[in-house]
Amino acid sequence: MERVRRALSRPVGVVALVLTVMVVGAGLYWFQPWKLWQNETVDEALPGAVEAPAAPTGPAASTPPSPRPTGPTTLADGKLISHEHTTSGSVRLLRLPDGSHTVRLENLDTSNGPDLHVWLTDAPVKEGKAGWHVFDDGEYVNLGKLKGNKGDQNYTLPADVDPARFTSVSIWCDRFDVSFGAAELGRT
Repeated sequence: MERVRRALSRPVGVVALVLTVMVVGAGLYWFQPWKLWQNETVDEALPGAVEAPAAPTGPAASTPPSPRPTGPTTLADGKLISHEHTTSGSVRLLRLPDGSHTVRLENLDTSNGPDLHVWLTDAPVKEGKAGWHVFDDGEYVNLGKLKGNKGDQNYTLPADVDPARFTSVSIWCDRFDVSFGAAELGRT
């Protein structure tokens, strides 16, 4: 009888151990808890910034200067508020000299996460838990994976996207369908 108990307990123990390892492995993959201690800082330059031409010298100096090239124009901006994770910084919607559009995150500071994206949305920005899940309810454009959880970053809008149709930006965690933080875009 003792032999039977031992024989039965080994497979049960092995199965339990295998299941435990699988559950722990899946949990680590899904939650990626080590990202809470990893920061990724990105420091991208303002897109479309054009240096002013040097002042002419010699005979050309008497010629009136040509109009200076213009840099990016801010169409809308806003401050990030915290949702699921503490988030701060600002957002600007820019029109570049070539007519394209970019969302710029400045002084971003948020937690790192397993599957973070930058979304341009038509959803209202709500404070607290009420704002955690609203951004996938309406129309949104996924501008790509968040490049880093700190710093200054640029995200190009696809050419067929009309930026006037969108009113907010969210740092969205696709894995858990939750906003880490968001900003309402006030038109300038």
